[in-house]
Amino acid sequence: MIVECVLLCLFSSITSSVLSSDSSPPLTYDEAKALTTSNDSSTSGFYFQQTMYRIKDPEKSLKFYGQVLGMNLLTKVDFPKMKFTLYFLGYEPDDEINRGDMDQEMNWMLSKKGVLELTHNWGTENTASNVTYHNGNSDPRGYGHIGIVVPNVEEACERFEKYNVEFVKKPNDGELKGIAFIKDPDGYWIEILSNRLSLKECGVRV
Repeated sequence: MIVECVLLCLFSSITSSVLSSDSSPPLTYDEAKALTTSNDSSTSGFYFQQTMYRIKDPEKSLKFYGQVLGMNLLTKVDFPKMKFTLYFLGYEPDDEINRGDMDQEMNWMLSKKGVLELTHNWGTENTASNVTYHNGNSDPRGYGHIGIVVPNVEEACERFEKYNVEFVKKPNDGELKGIAFIKDPDGYWIEILSNRLSLKECGVRV
């Protein structure tokens, strides 16, 4: 399990590059920077706004992201004809959330960064549906995780334990210290880290 976590953590591209003897060395910073440098002004105003998960049971997922991770519901949209609902969550303060007409509320939400979109297809919460979603961390691997920054990783993990949150990796497990991974109710991985992260303390050679 720890090996899986290492492969999919913050440094997965470096770790993966040494798994095969015939693999190429990782790109240097300058090489990577050159590939991501654009002088095209037409992308001015682009920004990363949301990540979408499909969820089985909205009551369980909303309780987890709200009460365990402290997110607020920014807006919610129902699609009765297609029988699904979108829940948009983020860390905007509750008293700043724009509660207006549907378009006003949606456009305000779309102006925010780092939003989580939870998609619930009606009926999947029923036991008889047998619906499960692939989290990307078992074969065939692809998607990995989102990351949540907390003031203190150890204290956050102690709190998660009180909520019986499932851990993939605790802060002192494995070689990467100070980083944790937990699972949400559908099994999606969430990295827990601090914005005062020390790569050296994590076991990365710098």
